[in-house]
Amino acid sequence: MSKENKNFETLAIHGGSTAAEYGSLIPPLYQTSTFIFETAEQGEARFASAEEGFIYSRLGNPTVKLLEERIALLEGGEAGLSFGSGMAAVSAVLFALTKSGDHILCSQGIYGCTFGLLQMMEEKYNITHDFSNMDNEEEVHSKITPQTRLIYVETPINPTMKLIDLRKIVNIARQYKIPVVVDNTFCSPYLQQPIQLGCDIVIHSATKYIGGHGDVIAGLVVGKKDFIQQVAMTTKKDIGGIMSPFDAWLLLRGLKTLPIRMERHCENAEKIARLLKEHKSVEQVFYPGDADSLDYEIMKKQMKKPGGLISFTIKGSKKDAQNILNRLNLIKIAVSLGDTETLIQHPATMTHAVVPEASRLEMGITDNLIRLSVGLEAWEDIWKDLHQALEV
Repeated sequence: MSKENKNFETLAIHGGSTAAEYGSLIPPLYQTSTFIFETAEQGEARFASAEEGFIYSRLGNPTVKLLEERIALLEGGEAGLSFGSGMAAVSAVLFALTKSGDHILCSQGIYGCTFGLLQMMEEKYNITHDFSNMDNEEEVHSKITPQTRLIYVETPINPTMKLIDLRKIVNIARQYKIPVVVDNTFCSPYLQQPIQLGCDIVIHSATKYIGGHGDVIAGLVVGKKDFIQQVAMTTKKDIGGIMSPFDAWLLLRGLKTLPIRMERHCENAEKIARLLKEHKSVEQVFYPGDADSLDYEIMKKQMKKPGGLISFTIKGSKKDAQNILNRLNLIKIAVSLGDTETLIQHPATMTHAVVPEASRLEMGITDNLIRLSVGLEAWEDIWKDLHQALEV
């Protein structure tokens, strides 16, 4: 592809080494576990890294390599790396950056399984962590210790939709010469590119918006080439949380429509958020596109659009929230997000059930909080279903 073609929409379709045998328009699926060496000497050279080429699909695969090239281009990073799940990506990065006795500073509010991983790392490996709301610079400074090895950020935070000013965190991290790792799942590279804001490493649960169709589990990481190579040859290779070639092929297909899907997700979500805010049964709406939100100015600085996720609290109890979910017809109760279908879930008892109640409440995850992933259906039909459930 010509180097002049650098627009996101074009890179999402053509980025990377797309050459295929036999003139195939679509890059082929290399569904193979291993690769043949022409000679024993060639095998020796590849294992010694003296010759480029594929050895074994746990170490590298042409279909997977194309996906890694493309996500790096879309995030504006030097190199990409793929994993069998978003949590495989998170754990590989955290293990690569830390050792026993180290410390991680996290945003106040993270995905429930990331919280569980941090707990395990502390209990088993003495890798401690602290949480910060990251609003106040002095408070962030106060929680960084000589043992802090990275700052880990979700923005928007799952599921409260709170935003973190990434440039502010980068400026602090530079003073301590520690990397900033960002879980960019809720935005996708179409809406937010943390590396362009100075962050060091970006993680995606590619299961969500990048895949976009609810048919693949996968994770992606983008960063500096030397760091990506380090992770590839250590925590990915030896722990083995790899992506299958078929999943990479599905994600390459999903990326082609990412820009137009994200536009529709955002368009629908903005309408639904406005209507939820006006409904008598809704206590509060958490959406980055709400001009009354404290984070609205941050959204305008670092996000292209507000995204397709909304959280809201209802005027009622946990049981009332569950009753609303149970009355829905078009909208499906499921814990994922970013699919073509509109999905809804109850964070306190689902995605964040692993988080102890006291910690969960500190994160703002109350029993009356509901998270809505707005899909690609007609917004009128989404709202009709929500409205009839809320009316009761």
